[in-house]
Amino acid sequence: MDKTSNIIEVQNLSVAFDEREVLTDVSFTVQPEQITVILGGSGSGKTTILKHLLNLYPSPENTTFVFNKDVAGLSEEEQTEFYLNMGVFYQNGALINSLTVIENVALPLEQHTTLPDNIIRQMVLMKLGLVNLKEAAHLYPAQLSGGMLKRAALARAIIMDPPLLFCDEPGAGLDPVSLASLDQLILDLREQLGMTIVMVTHEVSSILRVADKIIFLEKGQIIFEGAKKEALESDIESVQEFFGKGTGK
Repeated sequence: MDKTSNIIEVQNLSVAFDEREVLTDVSFTVQPEQITVILGGSGSGKTTILKHLLNLYPSPENTTFVFNKDVAGLSEEEQTEFYLNMGVFYQNGALINSLTVIENVALPLEQHTTLPDNIIRQMVLMKLGLVNLKEAAHLYPAQLSGGMLKRAALARAIIMDPPLLFCDEPGAGLDPVSLASLDQLILDLREQLGMTIVMVTHEVSSILRVADKIIFLEKGQIIFEGAKKEALESDIESVQEFFGKGTGK
């Protein structure tokens, strides 16, 4: 993939629900193979942006571009390709309780490829190896710890080798040790697979560990966009307060 062009480009996106403006003139870019963290307080518009990037909410034309394509104008065929090129790591894992880990992770391959069962099994075990979960392949979600559930969900999100991964509050509910382990895993996967990652989170410790770039939202507007180092040195009061709480300042 061309490392000089943006994977995502949002231009002047404004969104209103029931006449209440949720996003106002939002513009930002996401570069290849970087981890971009979108953060802000409750109701700031983080989830709304994520759903527009995933084409779950309709975007106005010429506002939301992913893989250099206007999301608003995708044909049915293009939408299929669009979704196959991205993985989504949901906050609650979204695993199917009646299926084992190996069956959950295999689902995208079974639905979207014609690969034989033995090849699918090999690919799933390889991905479970990447997330250190091979030993749990035949367990059910109810038998997994919180950290193991997250790793299983991550394995499923990357099973199709997507160039783009969205993470929605991936560390929610984890203890500090499990959270640090998950963060390291995400960094390792980015390095090994060359993925671009967009993460929505409020976990300051995670942001400090993984973020290359930070987009800070407040009341539906971007008040900061830049590198993590720039965010930590920012004189914007809301940004200072957010990181001050997490760094003991």
